[in-house]
Amino acid sequence: MINKDRALTDNRLFDTDPLLRQFEDVLTRRLNRSSEMEKRLTRGKMSLADFASGHEYFGLHFQNNEWIFRERAPNAASIHIIGDMTGWRQKKGFALERVNDEDVWEIRLPSDALEHGSLYRLRICWHGGEGDRIPAYARRVIQDHDTKIFNAQVWAPPSPYQWTTGNGRSTELTPKQRTTSVRRSSRRSNGQRTNLFVYEAHVGMAQEEGKVGSYREFTDRIIPRIAEAGYNAIQLMAIQEHPYYASFGYHVANFFAASSRFGTPYDLKELIDAAHCAGLLVLMDIVHSHSVNNETEGLGRFDGTLYQYFHNGERGFHRAWDSRCFDYGKIQVLHFLLSNCRFWLDEYRLDGFRFDGITSMLYLHHGLGTDFKFYDQYFDDTVDEDALTYLTLANKLIHEVRPDAITIAEDISGMPGIAFPVAGGGIGFDYRFAMGVPDLWPRLLKKVPDEQWHMGHIWHELTNRRKDEKTISYTESHDQAIVGDKTLITWLMDTDLYDHMYVSDDTPKVNRGIALHKLIRFITLTTAGHGYLNFMGNEFGHPEWIDFPREGNSWSYHYARRQWHLADDPGLKYQFLARFDRDMIGFAKRFSLTKSPEPRLLYEHDKDKVIIFERASLLFAFNFHPCVSHTDYRAGVPKGRYVMVFNSDAREFGGDNRLVPDQKHSTFSGTLWGQERDILSLYLPSRAALVLKAL
Repeated sequence: MINKDRALTDNRLFDTDPLLRQFEDVLTRRLNRSSEMEKRLTRGKMSLADFASGHEYFGLHFQNNEWIFRERAPNAASIHIIGDMTGWRQKKGFALERVNDEDVWEIRLPSDALEHGSLYRLRICWHGGEGDRIPAYARRVIQDHDTKIFNAQVWAPPSPYQWTTGNGRSTELTPKQRTTSVRRSSRRSNGQRTNLFVYEAHVGMAQEEGKVGSYREFTDRIIPRIAEAGYNAIQLMAIQEHPYYASFGYHVANFFAASSRFGTPYDLKELIDAAHCAGLLVLMDIVHSHSVNNETEGLGRFDGTLYQYFHNGERGFHRAWDSRCFDYGKIQVLHFLLSNCRFWLDEYRLDGFRFDGITSMLYLHHGLGTDFKFYDQYFDDTVDEDALTYLTLANKLIHEVRPDAITIAEDISGMPGIAFPVAGGGIGFDYRFAMGVPDLWPRLLKKVPDEQWHMGHIWHELTNRRKDEKTISYTESHDQAIVGDKTLITWLMDTDLYDHMYVSDDTPKVNRGIALHKLIRFITLTTAGHGYLNFMGNEFGHPEWIDFPREGNSWSYHYARRQWHLADDPGLKYQFLARFDRDMIGFAKRFSLTKSPEPRLLYEHDKDKVIIFERASLLFAFNFHPCVSHTDYRAGVPKGRYVMVFNSDAREFGGDNRLVPDQKHSTFSGTLWGQERDILSLYLPSRAALVLKAL
């Protein structure tokens, strides 16, 4: 029987998608599940934000002139802190004790027992075995350069990081002042919820040299580039500590520790501070969909059991990813993960999260080998409603702590309501990625010559999204840049990319690649729902794939970097793509494209390879034809006079400059396709796009 204590109070989900009405009972049940779980967590005595403060209780803290350390380990028989201070042996004075016969262990140490920089870990004994473990709430974990062993590190510098508040001076704030300041800073940055231009980046491979880049190098070298390119948000990958660099940061071991391979917590805070000062929001990839298998470094078999944090038995293993699956039905797991969300907001002043791998969380089959074609698949018994409840509570928590924070869902299944308000049966994300779009372009480039591209199919794929949700579009994902696949520029140009990118070189394959690269990105952005994303380097056609150091490439960093000098070299054509991307973003911001209603298709002709649409009181005309430039091309448009305000064929974008800048056009009455229409006659160069503004 469905609990009717809470009914759906927002019916927009059904208004925009009447097919969901048949699942109203399921949506109501899910709403009540999350409400009931919240009551269990808070016991009606505190807010969800207060509940999600485990990071202030567990782990290592210096309070009232003493060290306090707490850990949850239900199956443990004894726990000792071992490290530099104990000679890496068990010592009586460093033994933890159970707190009130509960699952929690605690120790209090004098102020001189530990010092900043000391290395430590836990030695946990249980009936039948023992093992060394890094504390679950460790905020600093480092790897020994020679032994490759990871340990927790005491991070207690003499003075806290001094955040810049925007008034020209630095200061440390109280928690209340800190929250207010961050909200104010975020609102200053941009109207983020309706106008997102996201630059996805990986700190370690953002540098030019063959090495692991640092937070400081990113602050000094990359943030100015991102700001100059016009983006207003950074999405940082691989921040949570992960033992294997080549996992791209998606096999997290230490959820509360910022990866030390890039620098110190100070350095990361400085990066975020500098980004805020540059008007950029900072979002983080947060990985709560699974955890690394490792036991010493991670949470696997933490207290001697396989099920403290994860499902027991086979369900606790994600065999395809070689990782562990959280049991979202356990209160202790919810406490850990919700506290993790709050920790990154509190400690590092992040502006939100992109939740990774949501499809894997939502379904017992993890979405593997599943084509989501029928609505029943979103509401049957393959859905993990515990995971759905967790995501709902996570969104509520994040927006309770930071009402202006942003949450983005990476879900390839198309689960209805994932980016819809909770009150209407949704999960509460602010945005979802339009993941069909970055699948569209490589699929076309791999399988279909561009002279055979179907304009109606392209339009459908670009605009096929739920009307009840905000979406973020992108042309290619970071996955397409990893070895094993190709970036769009590589599919377009192949090996010509290495020999014919000189400005003086006139090679047909390169010219085609540059023209289509611009068209693909421009039509993706101008048809995007509410935001646009780019992976670093792709904006200028970075020529190399990504391959992290591994045994198969002799542990080389050659392909784990970005060659920024290519875009900066006036003798190379990469500059044209970089300039086009910058001006494209600037154009979209100038006319508030992603704030405007959905694009309206005015004309599409497959044989001519033409698409014309209207958005934000602008007319967009695309000619994808490889060789035919249409003269006196007639299309029915709103009556008026127009002036050209953007042109992908401009010389500064590496085009052939076939259009006259600021050219004006006027409609006239006539017959088109058997109907009396207001008609515009245009010159549409091949593989080019132009934009007209009404006068």
